[in-house]
Amino acid sequence: MTASFSPRQERLLILLLAGVQFTHLLDFMIVLPLGPEFMRLFNLSAAQFGTLVSSYTLASAAMGVLGLAWVDRFGRRSTLLAILGGFITATLACGAAQSHAWLLMARSIAGGCAGLMGAVIMSILADTIPGERRGRAIGTVMSSLGLSAVAGVPLSLGMANLLGWRAPFWAIGMLGALLWCGLFAVLPRLDAHVSSGPERQGPPVTALFTPGFALGWLLTFSVAFSSFLLIPYLSAFMVGNLGLKQTDLPWVYLAGGAATLLAARQVGRWVDRFGPARVLAALLVGTMVPHLGFSHLPASPLPVVMVAFVLFMSMTSTRPIPTLALISAKVPPPLRGRYMAMNMAASDGASGLAAWASGMLLVTAPGGALVGFGTAGWLAVGVTTVSLVILWTFGRGAVPLSAAPSSP
Repeated sequence: MTASFSPRQERLLILLLAGVQFTHLLDFMIVLPLGPEFMRLFNLSAAQFGTLVSSYTLASAAMGVLGLAWVDRFGRRSTLLAILGGFITATLACGAAQSHAWLLMARSIAGGCAGLMGAVIMSILADTIPGERRGRAIGTVMSSLGLSAVAGVPLSLGMANLLGWRAPFWAIGMLGALLWCGLFAVLPRLDAHVSSGPERQGPPVTALFTPGFALGWLLTFSVAFSSFLLIPYLSAFMVGNLGLKQTDLPWVYLAGGAATLLAARQVGRWVDRFGPARVLAALLVGTMVPHLGFSHLPASPLPVVMVAFVLFMSMTSTRPIPTLALISAKVPPPLRGRYMAMNMAASDGASGLAAWASGMLLVTAPGGALVGFGTAGWLAVGVTTVSLVILWTFGRGAVPLSAAPSSP
């Protein structure tokens, strides 16, 4: 049963939830282009910076798994406000960091809080938005990813260039505080599910651990892993190897984000027209060229780097669209929510492990250049090839996931 909202209240709620999603995505993404600054300021190696990036996603994945045991035991309003409050505090602590260890701890806490926000937000949408308008509401909230790339990252980088690297974290924390106040005023209790009893919770969590489901997680894991072998180090590579200035990065990310936003809409249309498996296969094959081309690019003028970056990001960042469409269609509705929560944890875990693994391969030369980035590009292509094999197996598999064990 959905909560009763006026059209104006409904629109306000959707915008607030989209703002929360935007805030935590921006909090994750802003560290990537600030890599050269962090490596210089805290004297970090590539491996240490990879650990800094992976701490956020690994904590997010861990909390996403742990949350399966307790997240439905409390009201949606109190759960989201508590998690968002912890996220705001941790983000402000990032801005106040005085050492690498301090920043690492604050990033881990922020990632842990962010790990559950997406699941809680989708649950609130299901509780409050009628089915005939729910798809549009979810689409609005999920569009925050493109918006954070198009507007958030360039604005945050410009702020960092003018006011220092701490400024974006303060701004994100203040935005989060405003959203917290808005949700406090708008959200009802939303605790009807707490007293629903175990008989209405659907199949048990053990139903998620069947071979067919595991193959879907493996596909998600491999797609995300191949992407994040390279993505965390793109800014450091562009500054250290390709000859760009730190002040050039906002323009590069603005172009890449705009291209990603446009490409995502087109990829969505292709998924509806040709099917998610075919579109995903085409994107996996297509991304091998920009992965190898960008990772082996010599020092080049800004326009050349920008074109290569646009091609890289627009293809790589849209691969999750057909991936999610494919696996969600294979999962029966009684298990879909918990499965997608676990699938998000698999994606976050892959992102963190890939950033760490790639950091172990890379060495920062005295001049700031990354040595071994080309090897990471070849490794990304290798993992992408594995993804194609998993996709072929997953698509051909006749395992009826709807036959997963359910509660009696």
